[in-house]
Amino acid sequence: MKFIKKLMSDPVLAAAWILAFISLFFTKPDKEYLSYIDWRSLGILWGLMVVIQGFKENGVFDRIGKSMLVRVNKGWQLALILILLCFFSGMLITNDVALITFVPFAIMVLKNCGKEKMILPMVVLQTIGANMGSMMTPIGNPQNLYIYGVSGMPLDEFVLRMLPYSLAALGLLLIGILFLPGKTDEIYDIGEQENKISFNVIHIVLYTVMFILAVVTVLRIVPWYIMALIIFVVVGIIDRKIIFKADYILLLTFIGFFIFTGNLGRIGYIRDMLERIVQGKEVYTSIVTSQFISNVPATLLLSGFTTNHKNILLGVNLGGLGTLIASMASLISYKAFADEYKDKKGKYILVFTIFNVVFLAFMLLLYMFLG
Repeated sequence: MKFIKKLMSDPVLAAAWILAFISLFFTKPDKEYLSYIDWRSLGILWGLMVVIQGFKENGVFDRIGKSMLVRVNKGWQLALILILLCFFSGMLITNDVALITFVPFAIMVLKNCGKEKMILPMVVLQTIGANMGSMMTPIGNPQNLYIYGVSGMPLDEFVLRMLPYSLAALGLLLIGILFLPGKTDEIYDIGEQENKISFNVIHIVLYTVMFILAVVTVLRIVPWYIMALIIFVVVGIIDRKIIFKADYILLLTFIGFFIFTGNLGRIGYIRDMLERIVQGKEVYTSIVTSQFISNVPATLLLSGFTTNHKNILLGVNLGGLGTLIASMASLISYKAFADEYKDKKGKYILVFTIFNVVFLAFMLLLYMFLG
């Protein structure tokens, strides 16, 4: 019942399937529909979701965060760790999971040590950090995983394409710390919270092995269906409830957009029009589109109308900056903050937008310089 309610309340999922349904009237269902769906990307994404959820259920990320705060005694040190946790963990556990894990953790820590004035700008910088850090690896976010799969891009080419922008974003994040209130304050009583999450060593080892298996599958060494089957069987044996905690809403959203874009591609005049709009302007088109429908749907919509996947990759990742919905992961941070400070929602959106526009402007300048 909870899952059905979530289905009904997710606007991106609803939009994907409404568009898919409308497209049925222009391209009648046939056997080609199955070819629209990138089963490999969906299978790998599902496997990563399950494995990462397994780590989370065992408190792995929470323990990592707490262990890194042991020697913190200044506001800027605390900010540095909390922001870098999101930036670097996003590369491996996706920007969504990084924010789900470390934004509530940051709010808890800052409240414990009486530094609530730092929370709003800190959460904004954590969000940007997760979005900009995750863009450097194929497993950092859903759009990267999809583009890496369909493009056949070598790993080194993928990383080198994104590396200058991730490094520039890291530099801007470090500069951003200089503007945080209370950055030079002494930090006392971070608060050693008792970790009530069970830590099963055998399970952690198994999840680590499965994570490595997922990574080598992304690198096209192991067939995706072998990976998915192994993860399904192993997790089903050790803790089957984890299987039901993957983000099936996102997977269904992907399928809806696959059907919609696949049908568009078979309507000649629409395909020609979209190709004229996208080709040669992939970066700018991706950034603008992401501002209105978020960067994952933008990826699925635009990638079918150009062969320049490197620029689509860059555009949709930079397009995660800007509006609150430009990256759906950003809504995770907003909700976590809004739940704690209901009277500061407007201020959060204002600060978030200002920071994001500044970051996006710098990224665009870098793109104009590097090409």
